[in-house]
Amino acid sequence: MPRNLDLAALRSFVTVADVGGVTKAAGYLNLTQSAVSMQIKRLEDALGMQLFLRAARKLALSPEGEQLVSYGRRMLALNDEVLSRFSTAACCGPIRLGVPHDVVYPAIPGILRRMAQAYPMVQVNLVSSFTILMKEGFARGEFDVMLTTEETPDPGAEVLGARGLVWVGAQFGARALAYASDRGRWRV
Repeated sequence: MPRNLDLAALRSFVTVADVGGVTKAAGYLNLTQSAVSMQIKRLEDALGMQLFLRAARKLALSPEGEQLVSYGRRMLALNDEVLSRFSTAACCGPIRLGVPHDVVYPAIPGILRRMAQAYPMVQVNLVSSFTILMKEGFARGEFDVMLTTEETPDPGAEVLGARGLVWVGAQFGARALAYASDRGRWRV
């Protein structure tokens, strides 16, 4: 009699393998750490093999886990594609996204990864450039969405978050450094 893999458990396993830890995976999956651990344990029990080598709070894929993770990624991608294709609210097509150089890393790769999981039929075309050039391109219709790190956004823009500027300097020092926490840079 054929058996079926638990796709929720498989998704937890692949996510833990991809992000390198149960706690981080739980955040991506909107689950508790114990729920993710139990799903992986259930998957290991169903397959009769250990998928991770656990030593000193570090997780590494076992040889069997290495094999399963590539199958799992393909199975989940196919599952997500089927659900997206036959969903009445399916989002599909390209999105042209403009992002300044200084915000691409570390935030954008994780956002793009989560978007690909949630909307597998959407193709994100990312352009990284200077804000002024992207604003000109946006006005010409070259971008659907654009992120900036401007102090004062243009009318019609939506502020997604704001962080203050912090001044740091030596006592009686002639120079001071400004740390722009939203950009992660020091300026003299």
